[in-house]
Amino acid sequence: MPKLKTCRGAAKRFTLLKSGKIRRKKAYHSHILTSKSTKRKRNLRKMTLLDSKDHNQIRKLLPYG
Repeated sequence: MPKLKTCRGAAKRFTLLKSGKIRRKKAYHSHILTSKSTKRKRNLRKMTLLDSKDHNQIRKLLPYG
């Protein structure tokens, strides 16, 4: 069986936790920040967990994570 390649784009965007859950960054924090409130921008800084519906797809991109 050959080795599987890790999708490097996914490796930069997602972190696999010891519990098996996947952590991701929130969207909408890259540009046009002047129109967003301070509270909204502060909450966008935090990491969040990936939804369970997307879990299998990301696990295929991160075979050794």
